[in-house]
Amino acid sequence: MPTPVRSNIGTVRYKRDWRVWWRLLRPHTLTAAFIPVSVGTVLAVDEEPIHSPLFIAMLVASLFIQAATNMFNEYYDYKRGLDTPESVGIGGAIVRDGISPKTVLLLAWSFFAIAMLLGVYICANSSWWLAVIGTVCMAAGYFYTGGPVPIAYTPFGELAAGFFMGFTIILISFFIQTGTITTTPMLVSVPISILVGAILLANNIRDLDGDKKSGRKTLAILLGRQRAIWLLGSMFIASFLWIASLVFSKTISPWTLLVFFSIPKAWQATKGFVGKTKPIEMMPAMKATAQTNTQFGFLLVVGLFIHYWIQ
Repeated sequence: MPTPVRSNIGTVRYKRDWRVWWRLLRPHTLTAAFIPVSVGTVLAVDEEPIHSPLFIAMLVASLFIQAATNMFNEYYDYKRGLDTPESVGIGGAIVRDGISPKTVLLLAWSFFAIAMLLGVYICANSSWWLAVIGTVCMAAGYFYTGGPVPIAYTPFGELAAGFFMGFTIILISFFIQTGTITTTPMLVSVPISILVGAILLANNIRDLDGDKKSGRKTLAILLGRQRAIWLLGSMFIASFLWIASLVFSKTISPWTLLVFFSIPKAWQATKGFVGKTKPIEMMPAMKATAQTNTQFGFLLVVGLFIHYWIQ
């Protein structure tokens, strides 16, 4: 499941240019699609030569699903009255920029349709069983904020996002290149899954007060703000320790320890939430959480690539 970030609004402003449509995509969330596909593909280098068209199709399909999930999020938050002119954040194409709700919904379904067409190509060149898995992933993206009981209203948002966007996408990306699944991509997917979930947790920490008023039961609400921040920090620590343990056990190359260069960003993200209660004050910390996922994933890919390159 692609990772969704709830839409929040600043000042009402009806403006139509490319930046409005760009914000609608929630570009800071798209790395949660790019990184897992890249990790799964690079891990496959040790098994088979990379099939570039399959990699590109998988990458573009994942980006479209992520963007569509963000649009469903935008639409249903608006329909349920969660987006107001007083809210804070990157979203708000409907309330702030005046884009029609029907247009947002139509774009979301159109993006899903494009992803499905790319999925047909992927299945035709790998396995049609992936059609079932892909459909489940898309359904999870829709039901994050759609349906009678949205996942976003429960404590399972972080778990669902990490499982579908970390674990599942990495394994699919590996499988379409190799035709099999091994232990290594399963183990490497764990820290990526944790960091994808961390993006959702950071979002829910920021929106804790508003979510509580709207009746949501997110993990951040159940834990309370302080414990949720501690959990976020623990997720960062677990991700780094997991990579270290894989290196120590000789499962992956020592080059992957490059991910430790992303520790300052993880520290910035965690520290940025401490002592803050207003959403606008927590925006930099939320951004730093997404950047941690990006830096960690990119450095992991670089480390794996260097290992295969020098072999």
